[in-house]
This record gives sequence, C-alpha cells and structure tokens, in this order.
Amino acid sequence: MEQQILLVEDDAELREAVQHGLREEGFECRAAATAARFLELVEHHPADGLVIDIGLPDADGRDLCQAVRARGVTTPVVFLTARDALPDRLSGFAAGGDDYLTKPFDFAELVARLRTLARRYPRETLDPSAFAVDPLTYTVQFGDESVALTPTEYRLLSLLIARSGELVWRQELIHAGWPHGAIVHDNTLDTYLARLRRKLRLLPGAPGIATKPGVGYRLG
Repeated sequence: MEQQILLVEDDAELREAVQHGLREEGFECRAAATAARFLELVEHHPADGLVIDIGLPDADGRDLCQAVRARGVTTPVVFLTARDALPDRLSGFAAGGDDYLTKPFDFAELVARLRTLARRYPRETLDPSAFAVDPLTYTVQFGDESVALTPTEYRLLSLLIARSGELVWRQELIHAGWPHGAIVHDNTLDTYLARLRRKLRLLPGAPGIATKPGVGYRLG
C-alpha cells in the first residue's frame, strides 16, 4: 500500500516539486497552499506523514500542528522552514512536530525522514476531539459555542486538549506557550490557566482544568 503524505506549502513552485517528487518515490501526496485547506485534508484523508511549512499565509504552521494534535491525530509531522535558529526548532518540537528540515533542503533527506517516521508510527485515523481549536482565528469551540483566545492561551489549551486526561507538566506548558529562553514566572503560567478556566466556563458542558500544585495541569 502506498504511504499517504499530506503537504501544506504556500510556495507554488516548491509545493508542486515536492508533490511530484514524492509521487515518483512511490508516495501518494495531497497538497494544500493554506492552513485552512490542510485541515480539510487531514479531516478526510488518513495519512502516514504530514509535511507542514511554518510560514503559511493564514496561520503559523506550529499553531496548525497544534490544531491537528488537538483533534487526536498523532501522525508524524515534518516541519519545513527557512528559520534555523534554535528557538525556532525547539518551538516546532514543543508544538507537536517530530522532525525539522531547513530550507533549502535536499529532497532525498525529506524522503528518508518520512519513510523512517512512517515505519515508527503506524497510520492512524482521525479521532475527533469534542473541542475544535482554530489556528486561523485563535478560537476554541465546544458544542455550539466558541470563545476567542490569545495566541498564548491557544497554545496552552491546544496542548491540554491533545493530552486530555493526562497530567501535563508545568515546564511542558511553558515550552508550548512561550519562545525558548523566555522568562516565565510561575505565577504567569498560573494566571494564564486561570483565564482559560474562566473561558471554558463559557462553553456549556466543557471539561475543566484540574491543578496538581507545583507539578502541572490536566484537562478533564
């Protein structure tokens, strides 16, 4: 069976070249130019690997990755980006990425990484979350109601949703919510989580956020 790859890249020339090259290597590849279209592909097409450009016109690729993870999708993600600084790479991993290629990259390396990741992580179908986080508008929906989030709130809540029912350590939340090297005081994280609790109360039936003092937080 052909390995299925979903690609989002706004540069038309690069997108077409990667899609064509992957097909020549025996993959089936569907491609999108925007985060909005990519989310539609993820919803309707189970995949063995996701290739996400970070610099998209309608969303940050890392926020897009978090939205995918919040939907229960654990398919491996390879980020493509022109940003090669350590904080950028670390933020990609904190957002749920599995690998990272800096542009310009060698196409053969992309193929090798995708094949390696696909072997390690068997294909999963979409496991829809009761929550829907939107990386284009920074909103969260539960049932028929939605509330607006700040970018930091969005990143914190997306991680909690992706790990729903699990205790998420404070340091993991800090890595997801703020750039590498940012000075984040304990009370800063607590303040953001208190704000998220208030916003979740505006969504009837939505689970709350529990605290394990000094350790972390859990959704549900």
